[in-house]
Order: sequence, then structure tokens, then C-alpha cells
Amino acid sequence: TNVHLAKAAVVVAMSSLALKKISKAKGLEATEIETQVAQELHNLEVSTSELKADLRDLTFRSASEVDIGGGKKAIVLFVPFATLRAYHKIQTRLVRELEKKFSGRHVLIVAQRTILGKNYARATKNAGPRPRSRTLTAVQNAILEDLVYPTEIVGKRTRCKMDGSKVLKVLLDPKDQVNVETKLDTFSVVYKKLTNKEVIFEFPVLEP
Repeated sequence: TNVHLAKAAVVVAMSSLALKKISKAKGLEATEIETQVAQELHNLEVSTSELKADLRDLTFRSASEVDIGGGKKAIVLFVPFATLRAYHKIQTRLVRELEKKFSGRHVLIVAQRTILGKNYARATKNAGPRPRSRTLTAVQNAILEDLVYPTEIVGKRTRCKMDGSKVLKVLLDPKDQVNVETKLDTFSVVYKKLTNKEVIFEFPVLEP
């Protein structure tokens, strides 16, 4: 019984340490998927020497599971904008480890950004115009770059459909095609979920 109690205490202690990886607004409780992600990040911090130092100070704001279709799901991790560069430093290794832990579900990391409306300057006492990086267009472009990181976007084209609606084609660096090809549908579905805009991700056709 004492052994069981000791084990239970360790689990509780680990869970409370893991929950420190989530920096949610006060009063908001972590969801089940957020708790699972926090636990896996904590586990990696404890068990993976190459990630330990980098993960120690990193937290995330929220996590959500997105249905991609065909029985597939993805996990989107929203991280504080100020820590995005630190996440990028270890992203390839971190995503690979998390995808193993979450049974092959794609894991995407997106910075939490604030969109400032057109009335920003008039509605606040702040002097000066609205920062360009906070406009709707700038934030949506930044989300595109976050989703495909570390792959680079090498081109964008807008295609008009028969019904008059527009679809953005985003061309990705072909050198990453082998690694990223299976994630193209995930990128499109998650981007639509976050922005309500349709995007097709593909690789440019290289002339022989």
C-alpha cells in the first residue's frame, strides 16, 4: 500500500510539473489534449538530454485537435509569440518526438498573435498607426509560414474558381518534398480552420 501511495504521489507531482508547461489565461482549465501535450513535453524535458535545456523555459498557450478527414487528426500547438524562435530552434526534433508519442498524428506549432482592427489608432490612446505585423493579412501570412516551418514558401499564386471565389496556391521548397508531402492536406485543413480561407499547398514543377 505504501508503494502504491508513493507511486501515486510521484504521478501527481509529475502532472503538476507538467501542467506548468501550459500558460493559459487565469481561470481557464486545461483540456484533455492540452494535459496530454504538457505531459509529453515534460517527459521529453526530463528524458531527452538534447532537448532538456531548450524545453525548460518553454510553455504553450493552448492545444487543439483538428480532424483532417480519412480518420486522421492533427494537433495544433499555440505558443507565445515571444518564444516562437526558441521553438524553431528545436522544432524538427521536437515535432518528430511528439508525433511518435501521439501515434503519428501530425503536430503543428503556431504562434499566438493578436490581430488589430482598422480602428486600432482611433479606438486606443496609442499614438501612431496600427503595426503592419498585426493586420489581418500579415497575421494570416505569418500563420502560413508557421504551419510549414522549417520548409520555406517559395511562391504564392491566386487562382480564380468557376464560381468567382479565389483559392491561394502556396508553393513550398521542393528540397523538403520527401519530408513534407504527406502533410500537405493537414496544412490546408488546419489553415482553413484557423482563418476560414482555402489554400492549396504544393511543390513547384521543376523543368527538366
